[in-house]
Amino acid sequence: MTASRRTTFVQYKTHSILNKNKRPDTWFWTRYTAYPYIGCQHGCHFCYCREEKYAPYADIADFPYVIKVKQNAPALFYQALSKLPRDVVAVGDYQPAEKKFELSRRMLETCLELQFPVFILERSPIVLRDLDLLQEINKVAHVSVLFSIIHTTRSPHANRIRRIERLAPDPQQRFDAMRQLADHGIQCGVCFMPILPRLCDTRENIELVIQNTVDHGGSFILGAPLTLADQQKTYFMHFLKRIEPSLYSAYQKLYTQKSYGPVGDIWIKTGRLIREMCRKSGIPDRMPRPILPGEKRALNKKSVEHIANQMYAMELDQVPDCEIWPYRKAAWSIEDTRQDISLIYQHMGVKGLQSIKYVGPKFARLLEKVIHDNMKSDDHTQKELSQS
Repeated sequence: MTASRRTTFVQYKTHSILNKNKRPDTWFWTRYTAYPYIGCQHGCHFCYCREEKYAPYADIADFPYVIKVKQNAPALFYQALSKLPRDVVAVGDYQPAEKKFELSRRMLETCLELQFPVFILERSPIVLRDLDLLQEINKVAHVSVLFSIIHTTRSPHANRIRRIERLAPDPQQRFDAMRQLADHGIQCGVCFMPILPRLCDTRENIELVIQNTVDHGGSFILGAPLTLADQQKTYFMHFLKRIEPSLYSAYQKLYTQKSYGPVGDIWIKTGRLIREMCRKSGIPDRMPRPILPGEKRALNKKSVEHIANQMYAMELDQVPDCEIWPYRKAAWSIEDTRQDISLIYQHMGVKGLQSIKYVGPKFARLLEKVIHDNMKSDDHTQKELSQS
């Protein structure tokens, strides 16, 4: 396993390409996901895609060298997506293989034709190649591009982090690509994940990442800690033992045999620090939920977003999970409500809102506030339009 090992592309026909969730997740607001490659030439040593459920390799060391190419992905993607209701779909894999096979681009062409909103999480400026498609999709639906960036070139441990990121493009290239996308009207943010303990969680690094995000057109930050599981954990810990022995000792204590994330409150402290610095910089530490043009259930979605943000804040404040669960169940119920909550409120008032499952007086008042705030916003917009 040397750095000079050549990449092998294994083309095959897959039986399915699209993963569907019952509801959108509350981090990226994606309902569907579809990716045309297995393995990644960037080969970041910490990558969660090395977990068993994502990386079907007999030898996990093959992950960055044996790239499995789903050659029929675009056709399957069109067939599957054309039968589904419009919602946010996560697509796009811009590792170097994309230059050769162009599967991500062909899948974006389907999103444009069917007018599906798009979410892209990326580490490569190669995504700029498809700026023309992204602009067209953004006109008829919505596009969000998040760049995975965990440090800057001026960060205290930049050289050590770059070694762990292996062949991922330089972070400044990612920031520059974000600037170009933002300048063309694409919503951009930074996925500050995974935050490596003892390397990325310093106050200076966090401040640099947030400031660079703002300076390059990013409108939000999403932070989360490094997670380690099964063969991914074995691989990464072995890598640290060889390359970063001092970190290896610390990570043995932070990531016990059964732990997925770091034990203790190390992430809580980091998450609070990110929240504090984001507020100072005027950007949220959560991703805004995309609302499609003419969305009939816009207020339902805005309400779920509001509740999800409250849940995240409660987690950072270490509120017991038993107190967070009612919020989660209320959000699920509102998401599943097919009628516009503003119409329910218009005809039945607060009691009508309380008729929604898991929405008692407390959440009914919250929904009422969202409805009123939206009405004020609409009135303000109408006034501006009339004055212009």
